[in-house]
Amino acid sequence: MQLSGAAGSRSRALFPLLGALFFQGVYIVLPLEIKTDAYVRGYVGEEIKLKCTFTSTSDVTDKLTIDWTYRSASSSRTESIFHYQSFTYPTTSGRFRDRISWVGNVYKGDASISISNPTMKDNGTFSCAVKNPPDVHHNIPATELTVTERSFGTMLSSVALLSILVFIPSAVVVVFLLVRMGKKSAGLKKRSKSGYKKSSIEVSDDTDQEEGENCMGRLCVRCAECLDPDYEDTY
Repeated sequence: MQLSGAAGSRSRALFPLLGALFFQGVYIVLPLEIKTDAYVRGYVGEEIKLKCTFTSTSDVTDKLTIDWTYRSASSSRTESIFHYQSFTYPTTSGRFRDRISWVGNVYKGDASISISNPTMKDNGTFSCAVKNPPDVHHNIPATELTVTERSFGTMLSSVALLSILVFIPSAVVVVFLLVRMGKKSAGLKKRSKSGYKKSSIEVSDDTDQEEGENCMGRLCVRCAECLDPDYEDTY
């Protein structure tokens, strides 16, 4: 009886421990999860966006906080560059003074920031931390930022892309019109050499075309007179 009593006591003592492990297991399954880009590349003088998104098991409240920290590539010291709690508090000192902007939306799970006028001295590690009580335990992902000068090859590729999008379609239209005009001219020459006589319908079409051109010419003259009272019709 003493053995069974001792076993019962041990069983009763295990229940709170198992319950704690159970609830702890549920909490681990549904954590506050944060995601960032592992690597971001930017160019000197061009605004850079550092993305940070999060998912929480709790609704967003005014207790939610966001903290961005920075560690230089040449130093082990970590400094705070941005804080959020209902309002944004970018750093007012250091190299990032007046260069950090809030571009996120906490109600959409977005805690992103941007850096204006970046330089190669900004290279380093950026970390995004979010707390949304009671969800306060989470991973803290890091983003490695590399800022470089935009190379001539990159600029050349941008110009080439602009040429493809703008000039090539225009050239295609011009070639199409030239080919169409060439075919029409060749047809007229062929008709004139063979002694071809226009039918009454074709003569009527030509007359209508000439009248349309005359109307267009008169319209242009009227427009010119409206824009310039001193304009004189030379025709």
